[in-house]
Amino acid sequence: MYKHVIVKTPGRSYVNGLTTSDLGTPDYDIALEQHAAYVEALEKCGVEVTHLPANEEFPDSTFVEDTAVITPEFAVITNPGDATRNKEIVEMEPVLKEFHETIHHIHAPGTLDGGDVLQVDDHFYIGISERTNEEGAQQLKRIVESEGYKGTIVPLKEFFHLKTGIAYLGDDLIVAAGEFIEHPDFAQYKKIIVSAEDEYSANCILVNDYVIIPSGYDQTKSKLNEAGYKTIELEMSEFRKQDGGLSCLSLRF
Repeated sequence: MYKHVIVKTPGRSYVNGLTTSDLGTPDYDIALEQHAAYVEALEKCGVEVTHLPANEEFPDSTFVEDTAVITPEFAVITNPGDATRNKEIVEMEPVLKEFHETIHHIHAPGTLDGGDVLQVDDHFYIGISERTNEEGAQQLKRIVESEGYKGTIVPLKEFFHLKTGIAYLGDDLIVAAGEFIEHPDFAQYKKIIVSAEDEYSANCILVNDYVIIPSGYDQTKSKLNEAGYKTIELEMSEFRKQDGGLSCLSLRF
């Protein structure tokens, strides 16, 4: 059960943030509406939301997930893989110190985005991507293993971040798309398979009694409902334009 969630309002500079997509420039006012709906959904899930103000200096800083990896016992401050995002961690660390006494760090030349880290119970899967390098992944693996967890490094072939194509719903059940459907590292788990057309909906988040999913993916929603999960649908158009998904917008612990 999650008790706390950290989110950050997007600033006006958000529309000039990083993206590899070709979906157009975000509409800032709509992005604010969608972010407010996201916070409302989290509150419906019964968590206490720490809502950080916008910082115009960091266009991508609404994607707080990339700045840290959090467990009940400790937090890891990452070293985001794009140089324009490195200083976001300076702003996040004092916030995390309000919740955790034990703080680890990823150090250069290692890079790590939190979006490349999936926790499945006591096992961390760490993706190597354009933003997370081998050194950063190895550092996190050593950290989690020193704290009694297991770590597996997963080089990515298709997805931008690890959690772009996979989510964990508890009870050994994952949501999997693309390269993760038949991936040997995830062969032991039960799977809800997401089709290529609905790939964006693989980035969903279980928050206590609900699975929050992007709206417009009826096939994924039906599979989740059939598996016994209650769902909340949210419009994510303005965050998808900047390579963002539901998990990217919060730190949950």
